[in-house]
Formats: sequence, C-alpha cells, structure tokens
Amino acid sequence: MSIGAKLFKELKSLSLTALYFLVWFGALMVLKVLMLHEYKLEFYGATMVIVGALIAAKAVLLLENVPLTGSKPSPAIVEVLLRTILYLAGVFIILVLEKSFEARHEYGGFLPAIKGLAGSADRYHIWVNIICMFGAIFFFNLGSVIKVFLGEKGIWKILLAPVPEKKKNIKE
Repeated sequence: MSIGAKLFKELKSLSLTALYFLVWFGALMVLKVLMLHEYKLEFYGATMVIVGALIAAKAVLLLENVPLTGSKPSPAIVEVLLRTILYLAGVFIILVLEKSFEARHEYGGFLPAIKGLAGSADRYHIWVNIICMFGAIFFFNLGSVIKVFLGEKGIWKILLAPVPEKKKNIKE
C-alpha cells in the first residue's frame, strides 16, 4: 500500500470517528446551551467541541490497537466494557486537571484547586461530561466489535435492508 493510500485511509478513519464524537459532543453542547439559556447565561464552546472531537477520535483510534486482555481471548462484552472504563478513566483525569487548572487562581494554586473541586459546582459539570462520554465511548467500542463480526459494511447492510416479516408461531 502506498503512502498516499495509507494517508487517505487514516484521514478517512479519523474524519469519520471525529464526526461521530462531534455529534455526541455537539448534542452535549446544545443541551448546555438550552439549560443555560433558561438562566439567561451564554455559552460559547463550539471550538472546544470541534477540538475535543478531534482529540478524542485520534486517542480512541490509537488505543483501539492496544491489546487489553492477556493471551486468553475474552468475551466481546468484557473487551467493550474494559475499553470503555479505561477510556473514561482518562477522560475523568483530563477533566479534573482542566477544571483545576481553570480554578487555580481562586484556590491559590493547582493542588488546592484539585482539593476544592469536590465542593465546587464544577463537579456537576464533570459528571455530565462523564455520562455523555460514557455513551459515546461505549457505543463506539460496541460498534467496533460489531464491525469485526459483521464486516466493514455489515451494519449498514442490516440497517438498509427491509425488516423481514415475523413468522407466526402456529401451535397444532
């Protein structure tokens, strides 16, 4: 495979994955905007959503190739849940560091800001982001496993095909 073909494949994979996360993050941003609008507050975060989606997409694509279980194969649901929990741990750490960095002036330093985070309103912001990220990451990992079983376009074949008629169960 030539370098151009590899680059095209990587860009296609990254753009589709980034689009997936952009939809999730965009939905979260819309919910935040609607909630804050009720209190007459403005929220500007479109750039953060786009950058976050690109970073999440690249991180997930890189970590997808890392084996998590030992040499013994595990059930698919274990792989999905293990990856989801691992990725969420990373998201949680990044969110705590980000919020602590933003609040370091209020608390007189970075470490006091980490300690003060538990009692601040930002903890709810972190929980909302974690819940949204759980859905995004879980369904991404589930889709990756389903793609392995059904093939590259297998899910689309199922979704675009007409629903088969249900057979009536006739007891004689």
